[in-house]
This record gives sequence, structure tokens and C-alpha cells, in this order.
Amino acid sequence: MSLWFLIFLSVLQGVTELFPVSSLGHTLLVPALFGMHIDAHAPQLLPFLVALHLGTALALLWYFRERWVALVRGFFASLAGRPNDDGHMMWALIIGTIPAGIVGLLLEKRLEHLFHDLRIVAIALIVNGVLLWFGDRLQRARAHLAPEKLTFKQAFLVGLAQVGALIPGFSRSGLTMIAGNAAGLTSEKAAEFAFLLGTPIIFAAGLLEVPKLFHAPGHLADAVLGGVLTAVAAYLSVRFLMRYFEGRGRLAAFGVYCVIAGALCLGWFVLHPAPV
Repeated sequence: MSLWFLIFLSVLQGVTELFPVSSLGHTLLVPALFGMHIDAHAPQLLPFLVALHLGTALALLWYFRERWVALVRGFFASLAGRPNDDGHMMWALIIGTIPAGIVGLLLEKRLEHLFHDLRIVAIALIVNGVLLWFGDRLQRARAHLAPEKLTFKQAFLVGLAQVGALIPGFSRSGLTMIAGNAAGLTSEKAAEFAFLLGTPIIFAAGLLEVPKLFHAPGHLADAVLGGVLTAVAAYLSVRFLMRYFEGRGRLAAFGVYCVIAGALCLGWFVLHPAPV
């Protein structure tokens, strides 16, 4: 893997993992558009991808570090019989993490065949954009209902939305924001919940694969560099997105992008089938 390709993939992962535009979809589509072939059997690929996920998770943990400290304290206070809002939120995050964790373990391998047909990925990106547009309209229609906190049932349903991101082209953060909007959360609160909810999933996925980092010691330096670059890109992305949604930013803008990008990619790959 060349240095420039390493930098490109690292920054692409750090940005698209948090923007509601599907990191997996972009990682498959964008390199193929530019003729950059990713060798799925290359020894350095797996440790490199592990490092990218860890970089994203660490960036999220650092950005929300004060929030996580409060959540953990609230969680232990609730265990001691002292109910509080932070403890409630922590339980909501735990409940919301369960669906994607279980379904991911059961179905992830079965969905891998979808990765090989870039036309399916492009169609999923288009559908993702349409969902973001409708999610935006739903949020504006229900803005006056904004609850102070999610019920555990709502948290479970928001977490269930993450399952859709197992299909390349659908965005984990986008789907959870839409589900949060459907529950009545403001754009800012839906984004925060989506990022908090995604952190354990991304971090756990990286940690489980950490031993594989050392199966290709010759490529460890590339993996570390990729992880650092992804962490920087992810941190800047989450800062931008939180400010964007605090300033009444809309999901519809990302929806329009996904529809246009997906349609262009679909047209390209219909006319120029990607190499296998």
C-alpha cells in the first residue's frame, strides 16, 4: 500500500464513519471509481482496518470524555439505588447497543457477498439518502415533542436502527439519527446519542481484532499511522457535526449528497463493471 493510498483511506474512514453517508459504502465505492484496487487478501489490510476503527473510537471517546465520565458515575450511582439522568442515559446506551451487537455477530459474514457488487452498494447509498431526507422532515414535524430523555423502549428501537448499517451503503450514524428524530429528539440530541451509541460498537469491533495487528508486524507502522490519521479526521468530523446540528443543521443536506453520489456511482458501475 502506497503512502498516499494509506493517507487517503485513513482520512476517508475518519470522515465517513461519523458523517451520515456510510463509511463502508465510501470505502468500497470511492477507491473503485479512481481505479484504486483494494486487495482483500493483502496481509497488511486487516491490521490496517483494525487500527482505523480504533482511531475512530478513540477520537469519539476523547471528544465526549467529560460526558462519558458523567455517564459512568451516573451508572454506578443508579446501581447503588440513586436514580439520575446520567444513569438513565447509560442504561439507554447499554440497551441500545444490544441489537446491533447480536445481529452483527450472527449476520455480518452472511452479508459480505453484498460487498462484491458495487451496484448494490450504490443503490443502498441512494436509499440511505432518501431515508435521511425523510428523517429530516420527520424531525422538523416533531420538534415540538422533544422529550427530555429516551425511554428504554425507544433506546432499543434506536439501537435496532444500527443493524441496517451492516449493509454497505447505509450509514450507522445516519440511521440512528433518523431513529432518534422519530423518537422526538432534537437534531443535536439525536446526533449526540448516535455518536455515544456508536462508540462501544466501533471500539469493541477494533479491540476484538487487536491480536491481528501483530500477525503482520512488518506492517504495524502503516497500521499505527493509519489509526492516528483516522483519529484526527474523526475528531475534526465530530466537532464539525456537533456544531452543525447545534446550529440547526439538517440531515436533508447529507441525504441529497447520498442520492446524487449514489446515482452517479450506479451509472458508472453499470457502464463500467468493477473488477473482481
